[in-house]
Amino acid sequence: MAKRRPRECQLYSTLSTPCPNSFFLLPKWQIYTYPIKSLRGISLSAMPATYMGFPHDRRFLLFNVAQGKHMAVATFTEMCLFTTAFSTEGGAGPDSKMIVTYTKDHVFDHPDKKVSPDQLHVPLSPETAGLEEVEVTMHSSPCIGYDMGEDYNGWFGERFGYEVKLLYIGGNSRKVLGNMPPNVAAQQRAGLAPVSSGNSSESSWLGSITSTATSLARAITGAGGTDMEKESQYEGIDEGISFADVAPYLVISTKSWENAQRRLPENEEMDISKFRPNIIVEGAEEDFEEDYWAEILIGGPADHDDETKGAKIVLTQNCSRCNSLNVDYATGKVGEGESGKILKKLQSDRRVDPGAKWSPVFGRYGFLARVPEGKSAAEIKVGDEVSIVRRNKERTRFGEFLIS
Repeated sequence: MAKRRPRECQLYSTLSTPCPNSFFLLPKWQIYTYPIKSLRGISLSAMPATYMGFPHDRRFLLFNVAQGKHMAVATFTEMCLFTTAFSTEGGAGPDSKMIVTYTKDHVFDHPDKKVSPDQLHVPLSPETAGLEEVEVTMHSSPCIGYDMGEDYNGWFGERFGYEVKLLYIGGNSRKVLGNMPPNVAAQQRAGLAPVSSGNSSESSWLGSITSTATSLARAITGAGGTDMEKESQYEGIDEGISFADVAPYLVISTKSWENAQRRLPENEEMDISKFRPNIIVEGAEEDFEEDYWAEILIGGPADHDDETKGAKIVLTQNCSRCNSLNVDYATGKVGEGESGKILKKLQSDRRVDPGAKWSPVFGRYGFLARVPEGKSAAEIKVGDEVSIVRRNKERTRFGEFLIS
């Protein structure tokens, strides 16, 4: 393991603090992508980071036909019984497929109804011409998904025990709303944009903010030499999102995971993948110090002078947690032991975001910063050093962006 460099940055400043000498390492299993939302993910040794997330990340989604809504593991806990893998390294190549495996031999919750052990092979980049279009709305952000058809729907439906559809996002995307977009988050840190308490009955935190954000951005333009102008150099790029909840990337640390693990008996394990991270950083010195991270650089030079190397991830908001943490991956149900109460255990001291005051915070949502001209992605690989480039003065506040 590489020798750690001295930590010379301070926590507080006007907006966020440059931290040129904080270095961590990614261990060998800490980059994840989730091709189908809420199914088990895939860990790879290297992945290109794009503005919409890692390739194939949450490009597919399962839709409950009877309820007319998308499925997520917090509610449909049995989704964790399905694992995914790529047929080629990293899912690369025009003919690459996703291989889905069901880990039981019977219909969920019906051990007397046996199902075949056959795996499902799904093209990662299917043709969408002629496929039925289905409108999906997640967190008030709608988009069109393409129904993959009965061969795929029937395989899943047989195992779930009810009718579902496998939807593909294709070339579509969802709008990033609320105070999640990088430019809005920066404006709020500068005091240029108010945030509600999150309790408004007239609109959710995900209310549309396009016109207001645009006017604020114009107001900032030309304010040469200000802290806000300097900080704008570090903002991430928002090109929309896939079927990920609210942002393209989710970053957590092993130090915070160890904190969660200590809340359980020695004979129970907190599977780190339950936090659904894309990037897991090793080497943080304090529990939950990522609460304050504003920007990280993965794989770039220590002096940050070479903009063509490394991947900058701008972290805009906290990730508030839900019941998905309590799910037992072996049974597909809420855990019966103490691990089935981990959400409540975290609520005891991790309700640190007033914009989501009933939910514990674990991890940070992020966006890729601009890559050099001529490139479409920034490569991230196992073993890359991770530099905490900038820190926020205080925790960000997850909430709606007020519109007058």
